[in-house]
Amino acid sequence: MLKSSGFGLMGLGLGGCTAGSSTGRVGYVRPVRRLEPVDAAWERIIRTTVGLRPYRPSGFVLRGERLGDKLIIHNYGHGGSGMSLSWGTGQMAAEMAVGRAQRQAAVIGCGVVGLTTTRQLQRRGFDVTIYTENVPPNTTSNMSLASWTPTSGLVDGDRRTAAWDDQFRTAARIAWTELQLLVGRGYGVSWMDGYSLRNAPPSADGGRGSELLPADLQPGSTVYGPGQHPFPTRYAVMRPSMRIEPSIYLDRLVADVRGVGAGIVIRRFESRRDLAALSESVIVNCTGLGAKALVGDEELVPLKGQLTLLMPQAGVDYSTFGAASPMAGGFVHMSPRSDGIALGGTSVEGDWSLDPDPDAMRRIVDAHVDLFSRMS
Repeated sequence: MLKSSGFGLMGLGLGGCTAGSSTGRVGYVRPVRRLEPVDAAWERIIRTTVGLRPYRPSGFVLRGERLGDKLIIHNYGHGGSGMSLSWGTGQMAAEMAVGRAQRQAAVIGCGVVGLTTTRQLQRRGFDVTIYTENVPPNTTSNMSLASWTPTSGLVDGDRRTAAWDDQFRTAARIAWTELQLLVGRGYGVSWMDGYSLRNAPPSADGGRGSELLPADLQPGSTVYGPGQHPFPTRYAVMRPSMRIEPSIYLDRLVADVRGVGAGIVIRRFESRRDLAALSESVIVNCTGLGAKALVGDEELVPLKGQLTLLMPQAGVDYSTFGAASPMAGGFVHMSPRSDGIALGGTSVEGDWSLDPDPDAMRRIVDAHVDLFSRMS
């Protein structure tokens, strides 16, 4: 089952604007600055990567339970939203632990959720050891497109509860602020204009999942109509957003947690019994898909995503998303990074394979070759 990853970019260019309008100043249309087309060509491909996002139809898990005399806190199942939400759920997990008299904690997992949870525990006076099978650059987080997409592959709308919604909004608000504070500090976090490309007029409903995210956690958007933008679509909706470069971001987080004294132990856990054998009194489970076997969470399923990266292109400083090309066959997106131009557009539920899908790669690359060849 192929699920469009586009719903994770909800709100980017919606909000009831009409062509030529801008949120913030009625009657004012900010001109589109000059945008350099991506040099999209098959011979510029440098690699294709695959990542399995940990998806739960009822949303991420954030709760504590007793394990003998220990407290185990579960913080996993963020789908495609781990990069966006991890500072928030990490803080909430750390606050669950502050009532413990002992200040030793174990974090299981060294992806973005494990690393940010470790930092939040350290800020609250905990000595932390990370136990993990893999470390960056070999984590699922390293395979992420990585931007502010807090509802991407996160939850099935029919499975949400009011309590979970409140938990999500709290996490999103914390993370929104934390990520902004990293901009310009060498973490690979930056603001960038994103363009939602479409031939139909933008709707006012915000798209799937839009009701989850408070409006003040999104910058305003500008809607450009025919002839007002350089893309080969009738409409282009621009909204600034935060971009995260995984290779830079995760290495900085590793350096940060180790700089405050965290140890990293390479170890695999098979069951709760293995967790109970740890010496630490607080254990935070940030294992993502690994929680399926570790704690028996049968709701967890993978959302397989793959990215094809082109050679870096310094002049490209914007992102695009949407089925802008008739060759797209579904949602596609482009985001520039210092290590390459990332092209994506897959989210396949239930596929555990780490092998790239050549048909998906062909669809995504051809769609972007077509898009940027027709850009004026």
